Amino acid sequence: MLGDPLMQRALVAAVLVGLAAPVIGTYLVQRRLSLLGDGIGHVALTGVALGWLVANVMSLAPHDVLAVPGAIVTAVIGAVVIELVRERGRTSGDVALALLFYGGIAGGVLLISLAGGTNANLMAYLFGSISTVSSSDLWLTVILTAVILVVGVGLRTALFAVCHDEEFARAAGLPVRALNITIAVIAALTVTVSMRVVGLLLVSALMIVPVAVAQLVSASFRRTMGLAMVIGVVVCTIGLSITYWNDLSPGATIVMLAIGLYTVVAVLRPLVTHARPHDPHPQVPDDVEAVAR
Repeated sequence: MLGDPLMQRALVAAVLVGLAAPVIGTYLVQRRLSLLGDGIGHVALTGVALGWLVANVMSLAPHDVLAVPGAIVTAVIGAVVIELVRERGRTSGDVALALLFYGGIAGGVLLISLAGGTNANLMAYLFGSISTVSSSDLWLTVILTAVILVVGVGLRTALFAVCHDEEFARAAGLPVRALNITIAVIAALTVTVSMRVVGLLLVSALMIVPVAVAQLVSASFRRTMGLAMVIGVVVCTIGLSITYWNDLSPGATIVMLAIGLYTVVAVLRPLVTHARPHDPHPQVPDDVEAVAR
């Protein structure tokens, strides 16, 4: 398997996505916006179709040459818009996400039809097609993953403060709006990075489920993020390896492995920690103290 150039690229992409997705997922879980990745994924689908349409108009080959750049631009714009709408309180968070869901999927289907394609052309982006990862796709994934890790890990203290308590962050003098937009942009980049591996419909699971598993056994925000990154890499690597010898969807296999791990940990955790006193705010002491410093 490791001697196959196709699998080499696929494994590198899977490891990068496994590292990056849980980083932003940790912030989304903290903000109770676990479904934001789904909404951005639907908007990215419109970007994919828009890339097809522009390539068709410009007579570029292959037709999907602008699909990923189109997804990146559209996802970033959509994420920023939804954050500004949420901040100004013109509509509730769930309504804003619903607009992303329905408008994104409808826009993608409509634009791909105008581009002369079919809905089948969108399937690789909806459910992932890691076997089609090219060298250029891999380099783009490396660059975007580096940006996600630098921002997500480097600004962890400030971003946690905003996610945990916006009023506290504002009182501490942090640029709350800029940090909220940063989270939205990084979420959009994470979605576009992950769409080749698990697909736009399943990317939110890879962002959220490893974090949910880590929260079951970790008592702090920092350790939750670190453990979630490890879990993300493990399930992506194992899932991809399984699909090398079995005719299964890599994205679906990776997500089911993550969900299976969550189930096992959730069942075993009470047996290990039943004697430990319950802490209603296990993340507050060390993380908030870090912010204050």
